[in-house]
Amino acid sequence: MQLPNVLDQTNLKEFLDEAVEKYNQPNFIENDPICIPHSFTKKQDIEIMGFWAATLAWGNRTTIIKKCKELVKLMDGAPHDFILNHQEDDLKPFLSFKHRTFNATDTLYFIHFFKEFYKKQDSLEEAFAEDFSDKEPHVEKALINFHNHFFSLQEYPERTRKHVATPARKSACKRINMFLRWMVRNDEKGVDFGIWKKIKPSQLICPCDVHVERVARKLNLLERKQMDWKTALELSKNLSKLDPQDPVKYDFALFGLGVDHRM
Repeated sequence: MQLPNVLDQTNLKEFLDEAVEKYNQPNFIENDPICIPHSFTKKQDIEIMGFWAATLAWGNRTTIIKKCKELVKLMDGAPHDFILNHQEDDLKPFLSFKHRTFNATDTLYFIHFFKEFYKKQDSLEEAFAEDFSDKEPHVEKALINFHNHFFSLQEYPERTRKHVATPARKSACKRINMFLRWMVRNDEKGVDFGIWKKIKPSQLICPCDVHVERVARKLNLLERKQMDWKTALELSKNLSKLDPQDPVKYDFALFGLGVDHRM
């Protein structure tokens, strides 16, 4: 793919639309952490392992996928059922689970939160969508809602807060924005799930990893120097000029071009 010589908005849209078409395909799934929730058909299993895969998605993608599969095995291949019905002794194998700085303390709290949540709710979407409307310009409020909900249990470990980002701390929230992309977007391409309906694709914010950021800067889609929440908003606003209804589809283009070293 060749970068257009004249980088006006029309040429940029055509260039990125072509890249979206190339990368937003089922063959994208195999080597991406999204393959983990794709191994399930039950909605709650998709949510639980989608959130966990997104949370652990930093570092080598092969290692990320391996560690997620380890978690699935520890939950007997049925995350939702395990979350609701496990006994105390069933948690002992998780004491040795670790991925980078995510350790057993974090793992056990995730299980505890999910158990308390799914005893009362049918879908994790409710933790994001509470007091959130389709009038909101973007998902900032939903992310803050979720963070507050996730750490509403009295006994949460302080160290685990670093693994669940929030715009309230000015984080770009890359991993949780990626999770929302998976759950919300539904373009029938078979990559994203589109199983949540209370958040619109137009409200999503683009996940900003190193590949996305680098390509976005080369395409003059970013001016802000640091990478924080305002930068993620800037990128998403510029992408919405290309497609107001589904700006985050361009995550496929920016990420794919970056990983393939085409830019």
